[in-house]
Amino acid sequence: MKSNAETIKKIETHIPGFDFISNSGLPEGRTTLVSGTSGSGKTIFAAQFLAEGIKNVHQNGVFVTFEESPQDIRRNMYTFGWDISQWEQKGQWAFVDASPNPENDAIVTGEFDMGALLARIEHAVNKVQAKRIVLDSIGAIFSQFENAAIVRKELFRIAVAVKKMQVTALMTSERTEEYGEIARFGVEEFVSDNVIIIRNVLEEEKRRRTIEILKFRGASHRKGEWPFSIMPDEGIIVIPLSAIELKQKSSNVRITSGCNELDKMCGGGFFRDSIILVSGATGNGKTLMVTEFTAGGVKNGERCLLFAFEESQDQLFRNATGWGYDFEEMEKKGQLKVVCLYPETAGLEDHLINIKAQIEDFKPNRLALDSLSALERVSTIKGFREFVIGLTSFIKHQEIAGLFTATTPTLLGGTSVTEAHISTITDSIILLRYVEILGEMRRGITVLKMRGSMHDKEIREFAIDGEGMHIKEPFRNISGILSGNAVYIKTGELERLNGLFKE
Repeated sequence: MKSNAETIKKIETHIPGFDFISNSGLPEGRTTLVSGTSGSGKTIFAAQFLAEGIKNVHQNGVFVTFEESPQDIRRNMYTFGWDISQWEQKGQWAFVDASPNPENDAIVTGEFDMGALLARIEHAVNKVQAKRIVLDSIGAIFSQFENAAIVRKELFRIAVAVKKMQVTALMTSERTEEYGEIARFGVEEFVSDNVIIIRNVLEEEKRRRTIEILKFRGASHRKGEWPFSIMPDEGIIVIPLSAIELKQKSSNVRITSGCNELDKMCGGGFFRDSIILVSGATGNGKTLMVTEFTAGGVKNGERCLLFAFEESQDQLFRNATGWGYDFEEMEKKGQLKVVCLYPETAGLEDHLINIKAQIEDFKPNRLALDSLSALERVSTIKGFREFVIGLTSFIKHQEIAGLFTATTPTLLGGTSVTEAHISTITDSIILLRYVEILGEMRRGITVLKMRGSMHDKEIREFAIDGEGMHIKEPFRNISGILSGNAVYIKTGELERLNGLFKE
């Protein structure tokens, strides 16, 4: 005997990412409530439900508006590339305008019958042979009529009528708090089979949008909140982190870091599909390593994509020229693409979507991102970790080598929040440190981690000149470099400690 979950059919919304978290879409022929605070994206979600149905599966739709005028909706949704006027002309989209008329201030008292509105809705559904319908926003009904009991009864009547029309319906409703009552008037959720909550939470002066499927009556769905973004020309894009699976391929092929000495320290170079973290203080050579990593790939015929979140393109090109690399010529030949953005120009979810789109468009063999610490500024800790997991997983599935930089909080080292959230999922970690010796600042480098390979365990000195990075001999008679407390050890004491270690 089949369970209800197996017998309830779903229709794909084709809203990117949503069909994954909903286990294949919305239950067909049922009513779903989409509730959220003002500005959370309810109307966009509803309009996109209709738009994607028309574009992808030729399912026509009806949009019943109780608040905005059809003219405003047409204009607002055009920014996402949805030409509603054209769909109306083709008989694919129909409006039922139940929005308030500013010239009519009549107050309804006593009994109220929605029979006339239902007749208009049914006429529109039959006219365009609709399979999808949106009612936006049912909370507006309450502001017009005082008798909540009657309105609740009529809402049930609408839900039953919509089900008889054999269409899949979305109703939107407003709520007053991100984590309070489901809807403003406390009855909206009872007239629907399914409930979706959209949030636009302000945390630490940063906005973070999430979507949660609270209830699918008789049907399965994935639990929890999922980050999403609203993108120009695309609409809502849900980021389903649980779609990430540890099924990435692993390669034994080595690629150069761009520096021969560093390749030797890493046991022959980086693996082709590895994630590399370069950690160091400001001015310690992280951007130089990004430059050499990129130039080394181009030299070997690989395509390289570089994201810079701290320097402009002119600065990067000037610095690269100073080290003997012509980035401008590499770009002209199509071997390199450089994208420079301020982190504050978008939310972290937007940056993730943009980075993925650039990767899919340019199809690089290598990706460099300088720096993760800059992106950390525009997100909460949870949002940042989700970003890192989402990006590194995507890169590994594409079999791309990725190099990320992170800035330590002090000149002599220290663990950053960035490192804490990416170190466990990286394949290689390179530490760059300043070393103070007898009143002189020098630079040190060590390979802290090299998953699947032997590597040099020593801390070596390196220098930077007009030709790039040059790694020298290991530091001797010095302890405490990584902790930022470098101390000289006398020869006799060093011999005694070596003897104890051997014992």
